[in-house]
Amino acid sequence: MNKERLAAFTDAVLAIIMTILVLELEKPKTVNLAGLWALRANFFAYTLSFFWIGLMWTTHHNNWHKVKSVSNATVSYSLVMLFLASFFPYTTSLVASNFNNVTAQALYGVIVLAVSFSNMAISYSLKKVNPAAHFGWLYALPNSSIILDVAIKLVGLIITLTFYATAMIYAIFIDIFIVGYATRQSSKNQFHLNKI
Repeated sequence: MNKERLAAFTDAVLAIIMTILVLELEKPKTVNLAGLWALRANFFAYTLSFFWIGLMWTTHHNNWHKVKSVSNATVSYSLVMLFLASFFPYTTSLVASNFNNVTAQALYGVIVLAVSFSNMAISYSLKKVNPAAHFGWLYALPNSSIILDVAIKLVGLIITLTFYATAMIYAIFIDIFIVGYATRQSSKNQFHLNKI
């Protein structure tokens, strides 16, 4: 498969998922500030999911120019990632409506972790057929950032399952800043290398 075709398909599906997220937002019972404030958990869950998917797309986009070819494994892992990512509107809606519910938070966390691992599988498959790209566990991001990323998500899930239900969503919130920082640093480094 052509790499541009896979990238275009992935972009389109992620754009649809991000659009569906906003359609799942609950409407206020009364349209005023108090009504909107009562839905703050909905807006928080929506914002978090939107930017997490956006960060995933940005990481993918920033590294795709290094890819010369894709394998059947890349296509398969991409389909798995998109399948899992398509659960975001559902799990986001569950968390938004049941913010303090352990099951809702844990399911959200499991989907986030599964998408993360499928992205790592995509990166691994690309590394095998594009050795000049020098991809690590997740494209050009430092492996130490990915270890921290997964650790934060796992700790959030464990805390959610044991004693603090909302830990998962707060772990994702923290994680966005860590991966976002690593993505920005990776992009800056790539920009400087391209200038040389």
